[in-house]
Amino acid sequence: MSDSSSTGHQASTLQSKAALVTGLYTGALLTMVMIGALVAANRLPGLENRALERNAASYSLFVLFMMIPVCRFLTRPLQMFTSAMIGWVIFVVTYNIAGLFFRNLFTVLRMSPFQALLEGAVVYGVCAVGSWVGAMILHARTHSILPRRRRADHEAPHHP
Repeated sequence: MSDSSSTGHQASTLQSKAALVTGLYTGALLTMVMIGALVAANRLPGLENRALERNAASYSLFVLFMMIPVCRFLTRPLQMFTSAMIGWVIFVVTYNIAGLFFRNLFTVLRMSPFQALLEGAVVYGVCAVGSWVGAMILHARTHSILPRRRRADHEAPHHP
């Protein structure tokens, strides 16, 4: 194996590892926010008079943590999507398990685990495609787009 292919393989492995680790952390953080919000809403009646603030804090943290893979891999759409989906699948599995402990969770939130999985995939897919399109636009703006010139027939070398 040549040095250049070895270096490329190492870089690819490091990017894959970074996507995996970021996805695992994102999934853990999203899970903690969800469990914290569910416990606060269902098991702490003292917070009921502050429901608006409690929910706003939960939503804000959730969106902030959802954006970790997007910000971390803004210029690498494949790693962004991979990392985000690892984290999102962890969240959805935990959401499904939470439905066993919190009765009517899916009915109250009007979202099944499958719907949550699809919504996350769509959101992260749009972010990854947006990142890719943005990179293509920046590339087009910084590099001239000139068609290759063909030699005219009269310029072609003459071979007997």
